[in-house]
Amino acid sequence: MSRHPSAILVVAKSPVVGLAKTRLSPVFGADGAAELAAAALLDTLVAVRGAHAAARIVALTGDLAGARRAREIACLLEDFIVIPQRGQGFAQRLSTAHAEAGALSGTAVLQIGMDTPQVSTTILSDAASALTVDGIDAVFGPAVDGGWWALGLSDPRMASALKGVPMSQPDTGSRTLAALADRGVVAFPLPELADVDTAEDVWSVADQVSERSHFRIAVDRFRT
Repeated sequence: MSRHPSAILVVAKSPVVGLAKTRLSPVFGADGAAELAAAALLDTLVAVRGAHAAARIVALTGDLAGARRAREIACLLEDFIVIPQRGQGFAQRLSTAHAEAGALSGTAVLQIGMDTPQVSTTILSDAASALTVDGIDAVFGPAVDGGWWALGLSDPRMASALKGVPMSQPDTGSRTLAALADRGVVAFPLPELADVDTAEDVWSVADQVSERSHFRIAVDRFRT
């Protein structure tokens, strides 16, 4: 027996110069870092738009009007329900976004960020589908750096477990799994992906995506 199709939630930050992907600025400059962030977000939205989902939702923070490639991003967002991020701290905003997406869709929620432009429609569809299977209450996509790139919950209110988990740490992934386990939730594993956080990540992920992708085209401009 299966449940209803899952919603897919993207938690995203407007790629504003000087505010987006600042850890990339020493190598790519503030403009380049924002351009790479915009390209990663565009590829993520394209992948989500093509995936099988009950609803497609973006929890957005920042001034999109002042962002890089704002018109292209806004055009893609026409196919999404857009909600603002709410709460103090990233963990609180994640938890709230899960709950709001669940309330809007009335379904399980698969949440991803905007730092894995290599994610495919197939991976997303498979992950969302896994949440429809009875007996699977969560799916978890580990990141190479010890964090995670995806978290899906059959009951999005369970994301309140994230409130006590420090984000962007080498043990964020293991602590997230432990917080879920404390609530009796065992997560089904998804493929491991690399987040784009450092210059090394940029070059590595660019080699994993299509030459026609927004991210690859943006990265190729920096190759010597």
